[in-house]
Amino acid sequence: MATFTLVHVLISLAAIVSGFVVLFALIAGRQHGWTGCFLATTILTSVTGFLFPFHKLLPSHVIAAFSLVVLAASMFALYARHLVGAWRSTYVVTAIVALYFNVFVLIAQSFQKIPALKKLAPTQSEPPFAIAQCIVLLLFVVLGLAAVRGFRQKASPIAMAASK
Repeated sequence: MATFTLVHVLISLAAIVSGFVVLFALIAGRQHGWTGCFLATTILTSVTGFLFPFHKLLPSHVIAAFSLVVLAASMFALYARHLVGAWRSTYVVTAIVALYFNVFVLIAQSFQKIPALKKLAPTQSEPPFAIAQCIVLLLFVVLGLAAVRGFRQKASPIAMAASK
């Protein structure tokens, strides 16, 4: 189980890092070659989260399920609809929501596993946990709006070719 946990954590970190690379590319109005890596590792993160033994449905399972739904929409917008029309914004929003879910779980896990953070919010119902999650949510809203604006302004070559 320790090896599986390590692999899951490494996949999750790869998803977060590649997600931020993709996010900042979207803000700059372009796609990045790491998009496929981000989508694949984020899917793997959600799927492998279900493979840990559990006896009841946990908040992490709910977030993983929501993540898989938004990732399906993101991939549909990108690969089936080629970011044409409203699918362009759909892709950006769903990709950013999936990245946010990854970061949300990272924060929750950090408050569970890092002694100094656990001491601040042992049950994750204390103000430090809520404040951390609110700050991250606000950051993602701001970055998400910038990404929608930035990526909307420049049409991708795939979208331009598909609209002809």
